[in-house]
Amino acid sequence: MAESDAEVGSLAELRTRGGVRGRLALFGPALVAAIAYVDPGNVAANTQAGAQTGYALVWVVVLASVIAMLVQYLSAKLGLATGRSLPEVCRGTMSRRLNVLMWVQAEIVAVFTDVAEFVGAALGLHLLFGAPLPVAGVITAIASLLLLQLRQRGVRRFEAGIAVLLLMTALGFAYDTVMLDDIRWPAVGQGLAPSLSGETAVLLAAGVVGATVMPHAVYLHSALTEHRVTAHDATGRRYLLKFLRLDCFAGLGLAALINLAMLLLAAELYARHPGADSSLQTAHDLIGGALGAAAAVVFAGSLLSSGLASASVGTYAGQVVMAGFVNRRIPVVVRRLVTMVPSLAVLVLGLSITEALVASQVVLSFGVPFALIALVRITRRRELMGDLVNRRSTTVLASAAGVLIIGLNLGLIVTLVM
Repeated sequence: MAESDAEVGSLAELRTRGGVRGRLALFGPALVAAIAYVDPGNVAANTQAGAQTGYALVWVVVLASVIAMLVQYLSAKLGLATGRSLPEVCRGTMSRRLNVLMWVQAEIVAVFTDVAEFVGAALGLHLLFGAPLPVAGVITAIASLLLLQLRQRGVRRFEAGIAVLLLMTALGFAYDTVMLDDIRWPAVGQGLAPSLSGETAVLLAAGVVGATVMPHAVYLHSALTEHRVTAHDATGRRYLLKFLRLDCFAGLGLAALINLAMLLLAAELYARHPGADSSLQTAHDLIGGALGAAAAVVFAGSLLSSGLASASVGTYAGQVVMAGFVNRRIPVVVRRLVTMVPSLAVLVLGLSITEALVASQVVLSFGVPFALIALVRITRRRELMGDLVNRRSTTVLASAAGVLIIGLNLGLIVTLVM
């Protein structure tokens, strides 16, 4: 990404705009990153978790959301402190062999990310308008490319477009959840107690974590802040850091509420229909039967808006990954065409969309440790971060989050093998 594409201005210039207007210009990167946390893969993972375990995995959604806030904050801080993205800093501090390894696994993660976003948006189009899934897939590809063109016209326009789609997604799931007015809140409270009983719970928990803590969003967030607003002294950087923290809390906090609404909606609907399968198509039908046709339309529309926005953000993240790790760039159209092939295969071959979405999220959970370990290693180094280096407590918390995710992945491997 060219520097001119990312810049909003200097801190001094923003302060001349006045209090409210200048401060609002400091918000935005976390809203772009947050859309990756509410993509169709999240809808599928949370729907299956709620359908099969009720409220038992509420604690996983909450914990994963808190980890996401911390991770995205560290990524945003890295971009501000170094003026480079996480992949660029990795290229400058790691061996070439290790960088190639990091790039390869990140590209694999990008492909599975695209499956979730692309297929989910196509399903939303299918549910709304009855379009054949392969045709809906092509429309999704074109629409996501058009959305990416907003970035060429300025970073604020792109952020505004993503923010609108994020808000539409949030309002959609909020509407359906509020319409379902008999949520069993004592059971929700019990779901905050950590437990993983049964093999299915481990698999679903890994899927929820993979859907919530997104590796490509970790790489991207640092690129969104590296040249966005410039400050030339320690006081200015600290001022910007405060707003980055608020930005992450607002953007990722909204994503956390959306994810929780997804799980609560599924848990209550499937408690009424215990024999129903947990596919997104069935969830759509159950919402229509329980809450009315308007609620079903809102569900499909939310799936579409989240898919379109996250597909654009995912393609953007893929550019950041390749340019950072191996210093290569390809046209965005070429990347879009390459990464859409597996997604189109799912649609054309008639594979189970929900199973493909959940499987993609499980794969993503294996990509999280790579991004997280690199991020923690770099943000604890004073020679790279300067006065924005991690506090010891921050490093300990981030390391504990990495250990937790790696442990969950190991438990998943044991479960699958056995």
